[in-house]
Amino acid sequence: MTEQQPYRVVSRHPGFELRRYPAHLVAEMQVQAPFTRALIEAFRPLAGYFGGANRTRHPVGAAEPTTSASGSEKIAMTVPVVQIEGERPGAYLIQFVLPAALTAATAPEPVDARVRVREVTAQLAAAMRFSGRWTEQTFGQRATMLGRSVTAAGLQPTGAVRYARFDLPWKPWFLRRNEVVLPVAE
Repeated sequence: MTEQQPYRVVSRHPGFELRRYPAHLVAEMQVQAPFTRALIEAFRPLAGYFGGANRTRHPVGAAEPTTSASGSEKIAMTVPVVQIEGERPGAYLIQFVLPAALTAATAPEPVDARVRVREVTAQLAAAMRFSGRWTEQTFGQRATMLGRSVTAAGLQPTGAVRYARFDLPWKPWFLRRNEVVLPVAE
């Protein structure tokens, strides 16, 4: 079973949940591509990192996959896969959340220079869950709805909307779990 990024539901509001996410690690890559191509462009290098295209600097606990003689390590995949709009039009940051058991000291170093591992600080965020297709229009509409619901609830957004995908591409669109997540002030 695929590990899911942990969070705690703080409260429920019309149209969204208010969640507390703990600090966590991500493997991320910046891409310049249209919305629907961005994940495709970043997938191979990021999946490669999880599949062993990394340098193991520290031993990993027995609960993790074993390290091979070549110095690479397979890392269990997690969900969601996150897409965040960049500062320039058509720029996106694609993030794969690392398993909770990994720390900054135990996460292997990527071999591909385009892939970066970094810690994301703990945060409070509003999240709207929905099913459907992975289109810019679908995610954009949900992001607008979430933003309106958050401000109507008296909360203040503090960052960019994250588009989260939880399922593999061959899952029927009407069964897919998707979310838009918006960081908010404490």
